[in-house]
Amino acid sequence: MSSPIDAPVQAAEFEFTALNEARNYRRALLRDFSSYLRGNVLEVGAGIGQITSGLLQVPDIQLLSLIEPDTAFCARLRAQFPQLGVHQGTIADFQSERNWNAILSVNVLEHIEADGKELANYHRLLRSERGALCLFVPARPELYAPIDKDFGHYRRYTRRDLQKKLEEAGFAIAELRYYNLAGYFAWWLNFCLLKKRNFDADAVRLFDRAIFPTVHFLESRICSPPIGQSLLAVATAN
Repeated sequence: MSSPIDAPVQAAEFEFTALNEARNYRRALLRDFSSYLRGNVLEVGAGIGQITSGLLQVPDIQLLSLIEPDTAFCARLRAQFPQLGVHQGTIADFQSERNWNAILSVNVLEHIEADGKELANYHRLLRSERGALCLFVPARPELYAPIDKDFGHYRRYTRRDLQKKLEEAGFAIAELRYYNLAGYFAWWLNFCLLKKRNFDADAVRLFDRAIFPTVHFLESRICSPPIGQSLLAVATAN
């Protein structure tokens, strides 16, 4: 059995493994944000570059830079993407004279205890260009499970709570909607009811290939769900 000290490291590996298998999910997410990703774009919490690879395919991005606090991940990012600027640290200590058109933050805000300050720092960097924050976070407090704690999540968000925090940071909401209704029930079953502490890569692959494409088509083309596993937000800096 692993020690508690090992848990955050192992949880990160599980999280990245799941994201690696969730290829359709990742592509859909970038498509949903793509109309706002242009000019100079900053990816916050780049991890091991799984989202970064997709960002390099977005045609309207002229310059892409990365922020990542983990030393080992930064080394990996620099080796994989030598053409990109990689800042080791957090948004709080990131200083730049460049004007930023967009910031992408995917599954990062829930790791930040002072999330209001994090949003204020996003606003600081986007304000001069009235840029867009493309934000993706875990949703619904009732889904908070032991695995969330393992991941280092401080919270899961409601739509109302996230809207309030964005507006308090100076943003105007362009889009704010729940994401992945089927994932809501899958998360509740596996991690709240059964209290699993890791991902099954085969199950993630099956969900991503067989279930998610239909779910996402219905949610994006027909009707947004009333609840979901995550929240997608786009907010512009006033």
